[in-house]
Amino acid sequence: SGETADTLACMREIKRRGVRTLGVINAVGSTIAREVDGGVYVHAGPEISVASTKAFTSQVAAMTIFGLQLAQAKGVGVQVLKKYIDELVILPSEIERVLEAKRDEIKGIVERYVPYDHALFLGRDTLFPAALEGALKLKEISYIHAEGYAGGELKHGPLALIDDRFFEVVLVQDDWLMDKSLSNLAEVNARGGHVIVITSSDKDIDAEAVVRIDTKLHILTPLVLNVVQQLFAYYMAVAKGNDVDQPRNLAKSVTVE
Repeated sequence: SGETADTLACMREIKRRGVRTLGVINAVGSTIAREVDGGVYVHAGPEISVASTKAFTSQVAAMTIFGLQLAQAKGVGVQVLKKYIDELVILPSEIERVLEAKRDEIKGIVERYVPYDHALFLGRDTLFPAALEGALKLKEISYIHAEGYAGGELKHGPLALIDDRFFEVVLVQDDWLMDKSLSNLAEVNARGGHVIVITSSDKDIDAEAVVRIDTKLHILTPLVLNVVQQLFAYYMAVAKGNDVDQPRNLAKSVTVE
């Protein structure tokens, strides 16, 4: 929104200390947009729902472009940059295709998990922030208690929570960390967990439900897996009879600290 009070307070404190500020903003003409030294509008369009979806994706894409510009300035090779650029070009069509292809599948999976009170989201590397986003969306609109954790933290606390009231969402990408992610999955399964895996891999995976995403992406795969999580949260909220656009106790802009 560009109007969130605590974000504004942080920005103003940073500026007071003489640090330049840049904004990645969707709301044109917002307070943050006016007060930062520079930045970019993501132009995601109006987002009516309190829970942010397309703005999240657009901001990550914008920061990826910003990172590429910094990399280019530091002399990173063209071939490395091209891999990212090529994926950014096809990202919108990949998301659109996944939304259309997985809608009914996700709706069917949701029906099995409506009775649960708690959820745990796990991801490694770039899938960790995606897990945080998945947990946030689920708790915001479905009112299910949900927490996101890095896969490496599973044995440092979250594993103690696994019981019949919990279901788990594990994000798995077919990369160098896949074996470790599957190890997390095995730990949860061994304790009677109810696991949903969202993955870009076609390898055999032992879970109650496996949502497979066929995508041309690699580096930006977390953004496509995240859209599946957003669909899951949406259909869960609908199944519970909640107002998806106006969840209880929340506002689009938090204007007081």
